[in-house]
Amino acid sequence: MSRIKNHLVADAKLDSEKIIELKNRNEQFLINNGRRKTYHILTYGCQMNEHDSEKISGMLTSIGYVETDDEKNADLVIFNTCLIRENAELRVFGKLGEVKGLKKNKPDMIVAVCGCMMQKQEIRDKVLEKFSFVDIIFGTNTIHELPVLIYNVEIKKEKSVDIVDNTDLIYEDMPKLRKFKYKALVNITYGCDNFCTYCVVPYVRGREKSREPEDIIQEIKILAEDGCKEVTLLGQNVNSYGKNLNVEFTFAQLLYEINKIEGIERIRFMTSHPKDLTDDLIKAIQECDKVCKHLHLPVQSGSNDVLRRMNRKYTKEHYLTLVEKLKKAVPDIAITTDIIVGFPGETEEDFLETLDVVKKVEYDSAFTFLYSIREGTVAAKMDDQVPDEVKHDRFNRLLEVLYPIILEKNQKCIGKVFPVLVETAEGDELTGRTEHFKLVHFKGSKDLVGEIVNVKITDVKTFHMKGSIVIA
Repeated sequence: MSRIKNHLVADAKLDSEKIIELKNRNEQFLINNGRRKTYHILTYGCQMNEHDSEKISGMLTSIGYVETDDEKNADLVIFNTCLIRENAELRVFGKLGEVKGLKKNKPDMIVAVCGCMMQKQEIRDKVLEKFSFVDIIFGTNTIHELPVLIYNVEIKKEKSVDIVDNTDLIYEDMPKLRKFKYKALVNITYGCDNFCTYCVVPYVRGREKSREPEDIIQEIKILAEDGCKEVTLLGQNVNSYGKNLNVEFTFAQLLYEINKIEGIERIRFMTSHPKDLTDDLIKAIQECDKVCKHLHLPVQSGSNDVLRRMNRKYTKEHYLTLVEKLKKAVPDIAITTDIIVGFPGETEEDFLETLDVVKKVEYDSAFTFLYSIREGTVAAKMDDQVPDEVKHDRFNRLLEVLYPIILEKNQKCIGKVFPVLVETAEGDELTGRTEHFKLVHFKGSKDLVGEIVNVKITDVKTFHMKGSIVIA
């Protein structure tokens, strides 16, 4: 153990020297060219990937890069990839093909690919073979190594690949260039231990690891001091937070502690797993005034047989009981979900059970997916793969039930006033979200971006609402 520790210390010193040299080279580039080196990140996938991109931006800014909004103008192009759906994977390969032409005309451009796709050996090999112009490949657990990888390309003129599977090796103390000042994404766990049979996350992001509570709380206190109003706590399964800590500390306890932080006005979290939604957590959602009245609770399927084959570890009945408890504790809570249609072996009866859950829960919104085979998962090897035409038919029928429910829920908001955190402005058109995570468009000054204002809802659609600011 001591030999490994000494080796790591030596590596850290060597890496520090590399980073200093790289920063000096970038400053010299500024002197010689009258501009800083630029980077552009293409981010695919979930909020976890978005937060990883903020870390990458922070690392690059710290060594003298500035962001550009177009890969055509970039000296460094980074693909932060997703492997959950086949469509995201295909989009990455298509975009890599486009960048190949840019690289041909601009040979000094560095191209890097990171994220979940690169954690799989066969996809990594495909990128190295088919897209030989890619200079750097790194994984979800080695973001902190990026400056050294750039050094290797620029100084040593060698392709760099750095992948580890162990979440214990994640380096947390990285600079972050956050996309917004008034809201922030904060990791509370890394990896996943659930092993749902359709999902690659445990294989590409590693086993579950909870961050120390004091580190999370301190990070959020610093965010609050910097003007952040809303934090979203991130994890593949936030509800299981604390299970692998050396001290007893639950997700419910974490919410109570964050709720005390002055300056933070809203607390969100995702994603919640039904099997770990405890009575204590429901009570925390009820009692913590800063926790938003919105819970994303993926059901995936309403069929107990399908849920068993998905390895979801709960039943339809248990899920509906949880929803009943939530609505009793927080009567106006908004519940959103994920639903997969066409899982292997799904029968018409199974699908009707899913429709039954949708009708009983009355979701405020849902992410709906056609089942996509992910190589390396248990479900990919299952018999009775559902034909595409059946999947599409069921998917359309699901939306025919789901969308009217969402619209009806929104219609009940007409005439009511909601606090809205203003997130963006285009001219005098402002956009923000209620604590129920409903998107609202209204007119106002762009100076209100980052502020929480009262908005009266005047009109609604399925996916957004319109309103006007109420002056107190």
